[in-house]
Amino acid sequence: MGRTKADSNKPREEKLPEWAELEIKSVQFGDGQVVKRSGYILDTYDNDFKIDIQLYEPLPDNRTIVEGLDVPKSMIIGDFKKGFVYEFKIKMFKGDLSARLVEFLKTKFSLDMDAIHRFELEDLQLMEIESDVSSSTAVPAEGDDIDEV
Repeated sequence: MGRTKADSNKPREEKLPEWAELEIKSVQFGDGQVVKRSGYILDTYDNDFKIDIQLYEPLPDNRTIVEGLDVPKSMIIGDFKKGFVYEFKIKMFKGDLSARLVEFLKTKFSLDMDAIHRFELEDLQLMEIESDVSSSTAVPAEGDDIDEV
């Protein structure tokens, strides 16, 4: 039997060798660094205790989107509001990859990656952001000329 047209159009997904998978799964993370950033929740995963967030200021590794941020089981994800501005307190962990794996990823997959990061939510605070719409509407003083359109 020959390959169907649909099969021939699929790019072959290259798998990592076993040694590379093992290293990635067993990476040792260093002490965490705590950072505070403001942003909003993109998505929540109640069953996995994870959220995806968009940050206004980049993290030390320059990312502004964090997918799969671990949420402590003591927090109720159902109470989180998507699209509202929060201040997040995030603990970042970094695990360095071996020189062999870094070179392999660079040559085989054109991926420039020398570490893996893990993120844990320590705290979040809903920020009170007031709208300036009512206060920014100018009311002309008597005698001021206003051009009407």
